[in-house]
Amino acid sequence: MNRPLVLDGGLATELEAMGHDLADALWSARLLADAPEEIVAAHAAFYRAGADIATTASYQASFAGFADRGISRAEAERLLRRSVELARLAGEIEGGETRIVAASVGPYGATLADGSEYRGDYGLSKQQLRDFHLPRMEVLAESRPDVLALETVPDVREAEVLVEAVAEIGIPAWLSYTVDGGKTRAGQSLVDAFALAESDAIGWVGVNCSAPDEVLPALEIARRSTPKPLIAYPNSGESWDSDHRTWIGATHLSADQAREWRTAGAKIIGGCCRVPPEEITALAHALTTT
Repeated sequence: MNRPLVLDGGLATELEAMGHDLADALWSARLLADAPEEIVAAHAAFYRAGADIATTASYQASFAGFADRGISRAEAERLLRRSVELARLAGEIEGGETRIVAASVGPYGATLADGSEYRGDYGLSKQQLRDFHLPRMEVLAESRPDVLALETVPDVREAEVLVEAVAEIGIPAWLSYTVDGGKTRAGQSLVDAFALAESDAIGWVGVNCSAPDEVLPALEIARRSTPKPLIAYPNSGESWDSDHRTWIGATHLSADQAREWRTAGAKIIGGCCRVPPEEITALAHALTTT
């Protein structure tokens, strides 16, 4: 059986384990300016753990967020490009046959730093969402990542904007929703959500930053909705408390679940928030066994 590609885990989780305080509106993107060598080290830790794919530290990066820190547009563009360069550098340092860089494009809600990516429906028009997403996607694409990761998308309307934008840019992409109770976080049908993968711009579709127990039912809907290969990278199972800016609850991510996702058609499997390198090692091992 061909093993799915293994995605990394929580980049911010590893950076926090290395001693960095990321209680900040820019989250891990702050370190693109302050400590780029630490981002390289975190990517390298996941590569050593068995990951084939590194996801860049650009998830929560935005021109508005950088501007709030007094960072110019030109410097913000340089930092976005740096996110790809640092992930690429980590792969070169660690070597190996497969080293893939996925440029992270988080939802609009992520840049608000208030948990909005777990609710969606921001009250913005599609044009406003396009004006937000397209420029940073274009800058990330300039650094030639292997793929754009349109991830943690809570809302079908925002997904439509992202899919249209990536079609214009002409770079491979995956589309990954955050889900709850068999619907998008904005309460929409997953059948409708996964149907957007029919665009030629989307190579993979699936779910991320959702509880592990939510993944298999969502993948089964996706498999019935599209022939595209699937992707799964949940969080640890804990919940984000946006008021106190902390994760609460128990972890329940298991290697046995990863095998079920593989059987359901997932060709890329990994972790998201609160999933450290050692968990990626366990997933990678599980995916090489029957």
